[in-house]
Amino acid sequence: MILIAVISLGAIGAIGAIVLYAASKKFEVYEDPRIAQIQEVLPGANCGGCGYPGCGGFAGTCVKASSLNGLMCPVGGSEVMGKIAAILGMEAASAEPTVAVVRCNGTCENRPQTNRYDGVRSCAIATSLYGGETGCTYGCLGYGDCVKACAFDAIRINPLTGIAEVDEEKCTSCGACVKACPKNIIELRKKGPKGRRVFVSCVNKDKGVTAKKACSAACIGCSLCLKQCEFGAITIENNVSYIDYTKCRLCRKCVDVCPTHAIREVNFPPKKKKEEGAATAQTVARPAAQAKAAPAATAKATTDVAAPAAIKTTAPVETKATETGAAAAPVAPSETGAPVNDNNQK
Repeated sequence: MILIAVISLGAIGAIGAIVLYAASKKFEVYEDPRIAQIQEVLPGANCGGCGYPGCGGFAGTCVKASSLNGLMCPVGGSEVMGKIAAILGMEAASAEPTVAVVRCNGTCENRPQTNRYDGVRSCAIATSLYGGETGCTYGCLGYGDCVKACAFDAIRINPLTGIAEVDEEKCTSCGACVKACPKNIIELRKKGPKGRRVFVSCVNKDKGVTAKKACSAACIGCSLCLKQCEFGAITIENNVSYIDYTKCRLCRKCVDVCPTHAIREVNFPPKKKKEEGAATAQTVARPAAQAKAAPAATAKATTDVAAPAAIKTTAPVETKATETGAAAAPVAPSETGAPVNDNNQK
């Protein structure tokens, strides 16, 4: 009996294995082996920063695409894309590196606290309940949803300012923090040459007076930066300025004219003080003024010296009275300056 049972079970297992094998071959889905090769090259973060569901989805898209233009792994960067291009026999797509930027100047000094939140420390929950602990309803709440979303420890909340700060050396531009922020104040911007960039660190859409009352460093939409920009990189919409990093030439003229210092410049060398520039200009101007004044002084001195030589001194003219008491004609002076006596000449 035991032998029969063993044989029966073995036969059933063999028949099932044959059926499963036939079904797997019948319904087999072909997968390009290059997908597995690309997945090995990818960092495996599965962050979704590429816009596809994980690294597997991105690898499949790369294999099916006729060109790698528009496809970029933000974590791996150009190095990983070069390896993918080598596997697929295509040209690597080039893209400028980007970094996450927190567009908020609402520090504890600039944006005083008006109330206290005692609920769950979550930006998403707090935003669904009310505007925040300050008068600005657009700024960073500082509860750390972006910190939790970042898989690379590239963002933290500064305990002194209460605002999120990004470590650009660790940031991979995956975009997880951008999606996690309910206030939409985190943006991926071009990193710029030597990490230098200029941006408006404010998203407050209130009118100037209201925005300035809520935060002393808010953009008031005064349009001074718009008038100063020569490249058309600045626009104003909903009472707040925005700098297009694709047009910005990093001249920083907008930074100088902003009355509230809402425009930030990052990784630039310090500017020279205006006082030093004015002193230098004055020092350069003095020798030039002295050089111009020297010929005039020389001409004046020459005139003063020559003037006495041109003056001739003449003796007073004497008149000789006649015997009848009538006035005689004036006596002409001699070459020595003495009067000539007519009687002596006679």
